Amino acid sequence: MAQDVLCEVNNCSYWAKGNRCSAEQIYVVSHNGKQADTVHETDCKTFEPTE
Repeated sequence: MAQDVLCEVNNCSYWAKGNRCSAEQIYVVSHNGKQADTVHETDCKTFEPTE
């Protein structure tokens, strides 16, 4: 499993210095059921905006 997860969404509460994701788990979903053909067909459901 990946040791480092990078993220450029700096208004996410899990965003950390160096564009690192500090979430304990990452949940990625597809717009098309269980498969995706391109990156544009996926979303990170772990995202939580900072307040």
